Amino acid sequence: MATRKNLVVDRTSLAHKVRYALVHPQRIPRYARRAARDRWLAFKHRDHVSYYRAVMASDTRRNPEAAVGSDTHERWLALGELQFTYLKQHGLSQRARMLDIGCGNLRAGWRFIEYLDPGHYYGIDISPDILISAKRTVAARGLQSKLPHLTLTKDLTLDFLPDAHFDVVHAHSVFSHSPIEVIDECFAHVGRVLAPHGFFDFTFDRTTGVEHQVLREDFYYRTETLVALAARHGLLARFMEDWETRGHGQSKIRVTAAESARRFLTGPSPASRS
Repeated sequence: MATRKNLVVDRTSLAHKVRYALVHPQRIPRYARRAARDRWLAFKHRDHVSYYRAVMASDTRRNPEAAVGSDTHERWLALGELQFTYLKQHGLSQRARMLDIGCGNLRAGWRFIEYLDPGHYYGIDISPDILISAKRTVAARGLQSKLPHLTLTKDLTLDFLPDAHFDVVHAHSVFSHSPIEVIDECFAHVGRVLAPHGFFDFTFDRTTGVEHQVLREDFYYRTETLVALAARHGLLARFMEDWETRGHGQSKIRVTAAESARRFLTGPSPASRS
C-alpha cells in the first residue's frame, strides 16, 4: 500500500498553521516549547552544523531514540528494520563496505554492523552525544567483534576517507534536516569515496510545491532540485519508486557516479567485491 504523503502543503504558511492548530490543539504547547528552544539555539549557533549539533544534544539528553525520530522503542526497531531490509533487497551484500552518514544511535546501523563483514561499517555523525549512545548500542548488542568505525564529523567533505572505497553510502533522514548547501557539499565529495560500482542512497522530505524549511530542522525539496544538483557534480540520480510503498514519510533517491550510469540504469548494483 502506497504511503499517503502531503506533497503540496507549505508548513510555513499561516493558513496551514491555523488549520493544524485547530485539528491538533493538544500539540500547541509542545510546538511552542520547541520553537522557543530552536530560536534560542539558532541565536547562539549561526552556522547550521553547530546549530543542529546543539539540537541533537538537547534531544539526546531527553531520549536518544526520540532524538533520531522514534517516539517508542518499538518504532525505533521497526524503522531500523525497514532501512536494513530495503537496502539488503537492493544491493547490499555482506562483503560490501558501507558508509552510514548520520548514523545516529545505530537505529539501523546495528543491523548493518551485524550483517556486514568485520570492519566494513563506517558510521559518521555531527553529534558527539548521539555517538556516545551509538557506542552503547554496539555494547548492548554484543557487536564489539565486528569492529565498527564510529566517527565524529563537522561537515560532509569526507576528506578523511579513502578514494573509491565504499560500495554503499547511506544517509537516512539526513537531508531532511539539511539546507541545500550541506547537500551540495555532500554531492561534491561523495563520488570520490564511492567504489566504481557503488551507490549512494538517501532519503529526503519531498514536496511538489514550494520548497521550504521549518524551524531550521525540517527541509522540504522537490525531486528535480536534488536530481539536478547531483548532475552538476557528475552524479546520476534516480527516484526510488518502490520505497514509496514501504510506509515511510520520506522519499528516497539513489545516486551513482557518472561512469556507473549504464549499470545504474539497468538495475541495482551488486555492491559486492568479486
